Amino acid sequence: MLFVCVENAGRSLMAEAFFKKYVPQKRVCSAGTQPAARPNNIVVEVMREVGIDIAKQRPRMLTNKMIEDSTCIVNMGCMDHESCPALLVDCTSNWGMPDPRGMDIKEVRKVRDMIECKVKEMITILQ
Repeated sequence: MLFVCVENAGRSLMAEAFFKKYVPQKRVCSAGTQPAARPNNIVVEVMREVGIDIAKQRPRMLTNKMIEDSTCIVNMGCMDHESCPALLVDCTSNWGMPDPRGMDIKEVRKVRDMIECKVKEMITILQ
């Protein structure tokens, strides 16, 4: 399982963390096409509110190896075929999640909750 977004500082990190929480035995990672230096501070805060600490996660660069090694790829949103080679893979899902960058904490909580809901739905389908 691979979750992809632009900076790997918010949406994809949240999705990876929720997937690990609910299915710890499965391999999952996240990456970005233009990774940030660190996770979004408000994203870290809202994830702590639900008992998940992503503060020490480091955004990663999306690689071809990650794409090749993944059985399922989820595009969190905000990318096109030119900026994200993962979109060219047949098994890519596009969740179209809003980017939390620049949002206030109430809006980021909504994005977090939407991502958690989608991760739970995906887990149900995969099982």
